[in-house]
Parts: sequence; structure tokens; C-alpha cells
Amino acid sequence: MDEPDQSGKSKNDELTIEAKNFFEFYKKEIGESLRKEKNILPFDFEKLTEFSNKLAEEILTNPEETLRIIEIAIEETGLVNNLRVRLINIPKTQEIKVRTIRSRNLNEIIIIEGIVRQASDVRPQVVNAKFECPSCGTVISVLQIEKKFREPSRCSCGRKGGFRLMSKEMVDTQRLVIEEAPESLSGGEQPKRINVFLKEDLVEPKMEEKTTPGSRVKIIGILKEVPVPLHSGGLSTRFELAIEANNIIPMEETFEELNINEEDEKQILELSQDPEIFEKLSKSISPSIWGYEEIKKSMVLQLFAGRAKIHADGQKSRGDIHILLIGDPGVAKSVILGFMANISPKGRYVVGKSSSGAGLTATVVRDEYLRGWSLEAGAMVLANKGLVCIDELEKMDPSDRSAMHEAMEQQTITISKANVQATLRAETSVLAAANPKFGRFDPYQPIAQQIDLPPTLINRFDVIFPLRDLPNRKKDGLIADHVLHEHQKEGEDMLIPRDLFRKYIAYAKQRIKPILTDLAVEEIKNFYVELRNMPVSSEGTLRPIPISARQLQALIRMSEASAKMRLSEEVELKDAKRAIEIIKYYLTQVGYDYESKTFDIDRGTGGMPASQRNKVFIVRDTIINLEGKIGKMIPMEEIEKELEGKLTKEEIDEAITKLDISGEIYKPRRGYISRTLKT
Repeated sequence: MDEPDQSGKSKNDELTIEAKNFFEFYKKEIGESLRKEKNILPFDFEKLTEFSNKLAEEILTNPEETLRIIEIAIEETGLVNNLRVRLINIPKTQEIKVRTIRSRNLNEIIIIEGIVRQASDVRPQVVNAKFECPSCGTVISVLQIEKKFREPSRCSCGRKGGFRLMSKEMVDTQRLVIEEAPESLSGGEQPKRINVFLKEDLVEPKMEEKTTPGSRVKIIGILKEVPVPLHSGGLSTRFELAIEANNIIPMEETFEELNINEEDEKQILELSQDPEIFEKLSKSISPSIWGYEEIKKSMVLQLFAGRAKIHADGQKSRGDIHILLIGDPGVAKSVILGFMANISPKGRYVVGKSSSGAGLTATVVRDEYLRGWSLEAGAMVLANKGLVCIDELEKMDPSDRSAMHEAMEQQTITISKANVQATLRAETSVLAAANPKFGRFDPYQPIAQQIDLPPTLINRFDVIFPLRDLPNRKKDGLIADHVLHEHQKEGEDMLIPRDLFRKYIAYAKQRIKPILTDLAVEEIKNFYVELRNMPVSSEGTLRPIPISARQLQALIRMSEASAKMRLSEEVELKDAKRAIEIIKYYLTQVGYDYESKTFDIDRGTGGMPASQRNKVFIVRDTIINLEGKIGKMIPMEEIEKELEGKLTKEEIDEAITKLDISGEIYKPRRGYISRTLKT
């Protein structure tokens, strides 16, 4: 009987010696890791494989015991006490889908990737308890492995039961429910879920932030079986599976969390000195799509974003820039959205028809484990400090769309359902795409009338770009060349490599907080005041409103984003001019009123252009005057006679239709009009 024990012991000794040699070899790196994180050692499996094959194999086949041996071996070197080894760089062969986990994987190291669906609260759990025997005073230590609290069955002196609990050792634990990532599914498969148990340093507040529901994580852990108790008190022959996590690696990081080393910093600073940095960054956005320079430029600024401010009275103003694209079919709106969702950390792509208000903001669901209600976050909350791309915005349910109002302006989401009252943060930029009501644009109709969106929502976007698909021989030739070249070469690389692009934005977001200079302030003020007080060529009492305070805010955000892009602490004149150019382009596209030959923001954001509103007011005043002369019922001919030379018959008819819709007038009988008496 001693033989196997001897060999087992010698095997453990051998592993301990191997582990100690490994630490001697990598002493400097290990020392640095321990200085950064007390008692936690990230253990690079690749390096271990190069150094000792035996130890590496043991970790994969018999992880629990081997990891304990490694921890003891380091503790014996005197470097640190109570150490925890966290594995990284495990070979791809250990990666497994949740659906393919079988009993043969029990007690092995496995890697799963998925989305956190639920996370329980962090609660203490007893791992070891010490008891004293009242008869002989012996201290008995009992490891607590199962769910049920265990007491010692007997003492060496023969006593059974009645032991006094002296102390208990506790660790923090948490349970996560991990669901498979949607892209790993095929066809109509439903995503499978598995329980993951975390303890000790994996539930520290810093780590807990990365395991909030909706986060994408990679889990390295040991697969365990969990006994299922029956109602009768015994145990079922069927067991549940759970993973005891050894390490969690977050797969998504916000720009604020991206790690930038010295070499990256050098590259970033070098790039920022390039005078054509803005053009290069904008050409790196969706390189597979030809043209749209202004739109791509505004998307670069959206990634950098302005500066969020908290004013002295506690009022917050957002720094995130919202962009709306409205376009004819086939102008690559969805391609741009997909690209932006991928390049931005915590980017989320959702499609209007299949998104509900709850899916966008948050919802309250019944929690099957805690037997109560719990919050499940939607796309806008999950993309906090990221970007949410909403395709086919006009196909969303109006009640679901209304959930976006608060998220876009106040950047919070308030939920009051069941017994859950909560305000969640949603500091998210929104990039949305919509189609015109009748499939294609009518260039002479105001844009707001061509999309099925409420003016209040359109107004919340900083810039709106209509994408028109108009035949043009030269342009069509260039597009065809570009598309065919893309198919031939299977796409070209981005001008600035993807990783550097992301790190550049991250660096700017982490370090740069630009402040407006007097010159920039003066430039923006002049543009705003001049445009609002443009001389109006059309005769009439009502002036159009070319630009509103919302666009002024957009100008400030875009100027700050432009300064961030240059890694400058000051918003200079050129930044203000860059923002003005984009806003001018947007106003020319959206807010140009052909009749009065001026800009009119109401053309773009809903309501009537001022020139049209003017005509409606003229017709209404004429009806009021005639009512005093003729009486309540006014013939149409009288109105037309009165307005002869001022308005055409079509314009009068249009104005009357608008007054009828608004309920100002009604038609008591054909050819006659009466004014509605407002109570």
C-alpha cells in the first residue's frame, strides 16, 4: 500500500521542484507581477510549456492539486503568503463551447467564452471551520466543500457530536450565469447557459465592474459537478454542471480601459503631428465604401466625442455626439453602422424592427434564482461609454422609440417597474440609420415629412445626413471602379491599422480634456448669430429659424472632438472652423428652404418651414377678417378673391388642408369653411 503513496509523494515533490525552478528562471517578471497585484500571480501557460512540459500537462489533467502545489512552492520561496495563481494564455485546445461540455471534461481546465446574463450578489461562504472537543480539548479542522455545513463526526477521544465551533474561514463568492455568444450559434440553435462560481480576488469591486450583466468575458476554470438535492432529502443521480473559475478575462474594454504602453504612446504622438491626421482617420472608416467624406469626418469626431461637463448648479451637459443617416436604399448605411459598432469598444449593433424599448434601455425580469425581480440591461446601458448603432430606426415601435429620448439627452435610463426603482447610466453615442417613408427621397419635400420619426427625436441628433442615390455618370463610374476593385482584392487595409486607430482614440479620451479658446468662442458665436439673423429675401412677416441652440451645442461638441483628435488641450480656431464646415454641410443638405432661399432648421427637424407657416398664417387671418364681414360660413371663392395676387390657388388649398388637420377650421358643407370655436 505504501508504494503508490510513495510514488504519489515523489511525483508531488518532483512537481514542486519543477515549479521552484520555473520561478527562479522568471524571478524578475514574477516579482513585478506581485508588486502590481498583491497575492495574485498571472501565470503564463505558454512560458511554462517552454520550460516544463510535465508541469504544464499536470495543470491540464489534474488542475486543482497541481495549482495548489504551485502556490505552496511559491510560498516556500518566502516571497509571498496566501498566494493565488491565475492562469493566462491557455492553449486553444482547451476552448470549448458550452453546448459541447460533457462528463469527460469533469475536473479538467476548460475555457468558455460568452456573455454574462445574470450576476448574483457577492456573499461570504465558509471554506474551513475549526471545532473544539469539550471532552479532551482537541481542535478539529473541517473543510467545507459541499453546500451543507459539516461538523466533525467524531473526535479521537471517542466523543460523537456536541463540538464547539471556534472559528470559521470565509471567502467572498459570487455566481454568474454565462450564455454562449450569438456568433457561435448556427441556424435555429438556442444559446445554452452554464453557472460559474467566482471567489476571492475575482469578486473584488474592480473585477466586479467587468462582470456586470451584458459584458463579454472569457472564463478559464475547472468543470465541477454539483449535487442536486431531492425533495425527499436525498441526492439525485443527475448532477448539474458548474465551472469554478480560476480566471476571468474581459473581452470588451472601453476606450478609458485600453492599455497603452510606451511604444504605443510614441506611435500615437508621432501620428498626432501629421497635418493630415483628420483625412487619414476619416479614410480609415469603412474603406470599402467610396465617398461620403463629410459623413466619415463627422464619424471620426463622434468616436472622439466632446467633453462632458457638470456645471456649478449640478446640471450635466453631454459630450457624446449623436448622428442620424437617412438614405435611399443601397447607399451602404448598414455597412457603415456595422463597421462603427466593431471599431468602437462596447459597440452594439441593433436593428429597429427586432428591438424593443426594453431591449434598448432596460427591463425588469423575474429572477429564477433569487425568487424576486431583477434588472436586465438593454443595448444602450451595455454600451455605456461606447457606441450604439441602430439600423432601421423608423421601423421601431413608437412606444419603444420613446424610451430613447431620455437616454439620448440626459444620458440616464430610469426604470420604475414592479418593486425595482433604478436609474442606470447610459453615456452612449448613438449612430442611427433610417429610410424615407416612400422608399426614396423626394428632393423638394422637407426631410422631416419623409421619415416616420417624431420631431422631438430627430431634434436630439446633433447632425443629420441624407444619403441620396442620384444618377451621375462621373460619380457612378468611380463607385463602380471602387466596388469592383474591392471584390478583386477582397478589401484593402485601413490607412491607419485598426489597433493603432483604437489606441489613438483611447489615448485622446483618457488624457485630453480640451478647453475652448477665445478665438474659437468668437468664431462659433459669429457663425451662430450671423446665421440666425440672415436677411430674408422672401416678403413676409415670419422669419425662418435657420439654426437653434441645439446646433450650437453640437458645434461646441464637435470643436472639442476635433481638438481631442489633434491631442491638443485647447480648442483652436481651426477646430471651430472644422465643426462649422460639418454643420454647414448638414444644414445645406437638410435645412435649405428653396422658397425663401435661406436655411430653416424646421425643414430638417419637423414642423413647417417658415415660408409655408407664413402662408398658413395669412390664410388664417383672411378667414378671421371675412368672418366679421360675411358671417360664420365663408365660401371658398371669397377667400380666393381676397388673396388674389398674394397666393396661388394651390398654396391656399395647402394652407387650408393644414388648418383643417390642426383643427383650426372645419368644412360644414362643400365649398364652405367655418372657424372652429376654441373653448
